[in-house]
Amino acid sequence: MTTPADDSAPSTAPTSGLTPNPGKRRGVTPGQVLVVTSVMFTFISFWRTAAIVLCDLASTAYYIGGIVESQVGKAAPWFILAVMVFSYFVRMVYIESCSMFVRGGVYRVVKEAMGGNLAKLSVSALMFDYILTGPISGVSAGQYIIGLIGDLLGVTVSQERMELGSAGIAIAITLYFWRVNTRGIHESSDKALKIMGATTIMAVIMLIWCSATLVVHPEKAHLPTAVPDLSRADQPGSPKLDADGKPILDALGNPLDPLGFIGRMPIADSLRPGHINWLGLIGILGIFVAFGHSILAMSGEETLAQVYREVESPKLPNFKKAAFVVFVYSLLLTSLISFFAVMIIPDDVRLAKYSGNLIGGLAMNVIGPHWAKLALNMLVVGVGFLILSGAVNTAIVGSNGVLNRVSEDGVMPDWFLKPHPKYGTTYRLLNLVVALQLFTIIASRGKVLTLGEAYAFGVVWSFVFKALAMLVLRFKRPEKREYEVPLNFRVGKYDVPLGIALIFLALGFSAVVNFFTKEVATISGVVFTAAFFLVFELSERAHHKRTGRAAEHHEHLEQFNQNTAEQITAESLGIDKPYRKLVAIRSPHNLAMLERCLNETDPETTDVVVMTAQLVPLGSADYKPALTEEDRALLTAVVNLAEHAGKPVKPLILPTNEPVYALTRTAYTIGAEELIMGLSNKYDPSDQLDQVALYWLHMGPGETKPLSVRVMSKDKDVRLDIAGGSRIPRLGERGVESERTLAELRASWRGVDKLLLAYDGSALSADFLDTVLSFLDPHIAVTLIDVIERGDSAGVHAPETAQRLVQQGVERAMDLGRSVEYRVVSGDPGAEIVKAAAEGKFDAIFMSLRGEYRALDTMVLSTNTRHVLQNAPCRVILGFAPKSIPQSAEASEAKKIAAVVEA
Repeated sequence: MTTPADDSAPSTAPTSGLTPNPGKRRGVTPGQVLVVTSVMFTFISFWRTAAIVLCDLASTAYYIGGIVESQVGKAAPWFILAVMVFSYFVRMVYIESCSMFVRGGVYRVVKEAMGGNLAKLSVSALMFDYILTGPISGVSAGQYIIGLIGDLLGVTVSQERMELGSAGIAIAITLYFWRVNTRGIHESSDKALKIMGATTIMAVIMLIWCSATLVVHPEKAHLPTAVPDLSRADQPGSPKLDADGKPILDALGNPLDPLGFIGRMPIADSLRPGHINWLGLIGILGIFVAFGHSILAMSGEETLAQVYREVESPKLPNFKKAAFVVFVYSLLLTSLISFFAVMIIPDDVRLAKYSGNLIGGLAMNVIGPHWAKLALNMLVVGVGFLILSGAVNTAIVGSNGVLNRVSEDGVMPDWFLKPHPKYGTTYRLLNLVVALQLFTIIASRGKVLTLGEAYAFGVVWSFVFKALAMLVLRFKRPEKREYEVPLNFRVGKYDVPLGIALIFLALGFSAVVNFFTKEVATISGVVFTAAFFLVFELSERAHHKRTGRAAEHHEHLEQFNQNTAEQITAESLGIDKPYRKLVAIRSPHNLAMLERCLNETDPETTDVVVMTAQLVPLGSADYKPALTEEDRALLTAVVNLAEHAGKPVKPLILPTNEPVYALTRTAYTIGAEELIMGLSNKYDPSDQLDQVALYWLHMGPGETKPLSVRVMSKDKDVRLDIAGGSRIPRLGERGVESERTLAELRASWRGVDKLLLAYDGSALSADFLDTVLSFLDPHIAVTLIDVIERGDSAGVHAPETAQRLVQQGVERAMDLGRSVEYRVVSGDPGAEIVKAAAEGKFDAIFMSLRGEYRALDTMVLSTNTRHVLQNAPCRVILGFAPKSIPQSAEASEAKKIAAVVEA
């Protein structure tokens, strides 16, 4: 099998011909090895995945209750609960998209389904979401801090001071994370896990305390009304008042109206309290209005798609677990906090004083002494500051990631991608994102309600574009997926995706209703989205004109960190698994061997090192390796494979004048058990194997180490085992192998219903008792027998001692879940064992002994053992412990040599 170019990894053409001189040292010298690292090469568990998403999604619990209640009244918890339940159906759409695209974000999916223009429009709406996530989280953190200060000092902070102080804190948090991201310091999944641990502790304490409050005050234990209040804030009797008792105003200075533009239409009166018929079409519209005001509770779903590439193998099952954990956690935390807040915090202060720090207000209104409430509030604020600050950072990172992706597609000027001269980060994109966030904080003047109303625009429209794109892909790419949103029917030759269609319709109708009911969101969202779309469009056209090629054909290349290592060692590469594979690569278009390697590799037991060579001329001792564009393209392809499999790899770039020697030497140095290469178009697989074998046989002093060398393609696997080779367990093979071994061992006892087991209480016999009972079929009855030899009635094997030792064996068997009988007899051991077997009609005898086993040679056995073998009325099974096993280690040594001798 040949290929148009030599795509095998690395080139198999040695500088001195096909048969190189193994005595001449070639290749790697200290300080010349380029170790490539990237977060793209690491993967995390579903618990850590859930923690990362929850650090964004669960932060909404801190501000969503006040925002929604200001719009729909005391029915807010019911609609928040409805949104949280609906979020799982939206999450199904994201799971399906990720099963198709490892990086299944809005931009990638919409571009694949509906083209570049709608992709730019969707990512513009998504950017509005990200730009507002930071400010609303920062301002909310500020309100909790200032609210706590007021409670500690026993003073009431005016609304204006609360908002200005919150804006100042939000600005400080944003600038801090701008600095952190500019320097390239990334938050780890460990930190996210710790934050969610602290949040869980706080949530459990809060929920238990609130439940106790309702038990002590049963008059408060009444669920709030489920009927939304769509009245204007300045209507008589409206509870939508600020701390000064005045109607809450929107960002335009008008009294807050949940109907927005519809409030100025004739239909508005039919939606106001006292006039609405909830069973008619108007009532359904009112429900969607209230639902649309609550949809902000679903923010953070896009983070789920962004983090999918980091999920470890098995990728999709772990992702589904993470999605379920996120659903349950956010459902319980967000909805229960909202219900408790409405039930416990008095109506006259809930919106007026605690609309921006609802959980803090809840802490100050539970039962208990004032100091305990303050302590609870401090816990709430401390945890809230961590999780809300984390959401600010997530917004900056997410915005930067999205803009990096579209910039590399030529949708933004290349000027934005210029790396920081010191830290190497895309600081100009970070500057743009942070500048927009700071502008948003200042323009909102720290008003959480204003930010929340505007925020909903980006959230709901990004969902709409995502659901529509996945619906289109059901018809554009009808192939079978690993996961599909349920409710699919077949009509003739067409599949009808009813489930995903219903989700799209629900999102689409909510988005349209929001468009007409959220004036601030609609005006600011349309202006922002249109501005970003215009920038994207003009920039893409300029890029196309400058490069002469369409952005659709642009190939995305990852960014990598590179370090020069003094030497290649397992420690320097950070590999510590029991088994190691070295995979040689050369071309991004020929990675079938790596794909097959990853598919069969168990990441729990095996490290995979990927190596490519940079060819340098002879005598280039001062050559300094560097990451070229070709290397980036190659490693990007490696990233894509690793992400799809969810299994980590360790990349190496070695400058050398003889790649095969460098490859073999690296395998020897890191202690690889397998060396894998791709097919070459210059040499047959046998020649490739011979080259490696020739070098390997001259590697290091002493005995040749075992190595399995494989030349692989999609449908070919040629193998050479040197010094016996190595057998690395494949994925899932350990459990299957152990099950098969146990089944085979139990099958070998077929025909045995009663077993007589010689037991003298020694460490050796006790160890064999454990082994035999573990492998023995449970239906086989076992009897232990100990023989007191003549002349030993008063020695170490006296009757009472023998009785005690055998009873200890019985107890040992009971610990293993087996019930056994026992006998203690006196006389010649061999004869007594044969007699007992005959009288009891046993089917087999098991004896353990130490010594040297030679098949079919009974002369090396003791007299008693030979007597049993020659006279037993049934089969005899001997368990041998070699002399190499120390006597003191018999009880812990599990590796025995078993022999079955038929009498």
